[in-house]
Amino acid sequence: MVKELEKVIPLWPQISEILSVPHNDEHYQKMIYLLNSLIDEIGENENHSLAGLMETIGYLIETYEKNNFSINESDPNKLLQELMVEHNLSQKDLPEIGSQGVVSEVLNGKRNLNVRQIKLLASRFSVSPSVFL
Repeated sequence: MVKELEKVIPLWPQISEILSVPHNDEHYQKMIYLLNSLIDEIGENENHSLAGLMETIGYLIETYEKNNFSINESDPNKLLQELMVEHNLSQKDLPEIGSQGVVSEVLNGKRNLNVRQIKLLASRFSVSPSVFL
């Protein structure tokens, strides 16, 4: 283990901002930007060489959100329903997901959101994409 740390220590100043839990809104927004960039690059390819980094950044963002936001819903469908109520939206007001029928299927748990939908919803509601995972 010590040899692994010896390799990381000189790199830490360069990567610490990427691999640390955000402690303020500015750092949080940078982390969301990084996560969105990784989602663009990786998509749904779980075998991509950066998939672990994407997962780690998502976890760090989630940790910040749990400590700083009142959104504590673990079910993405329920969270989406809450956001719709909060923003006074109906199913037809979510073209990011698709038709009203597709939105209904997502809200009823019959269909999962895909990467493109998650990214668009995260952008629309100014939340981390990880809340929809």
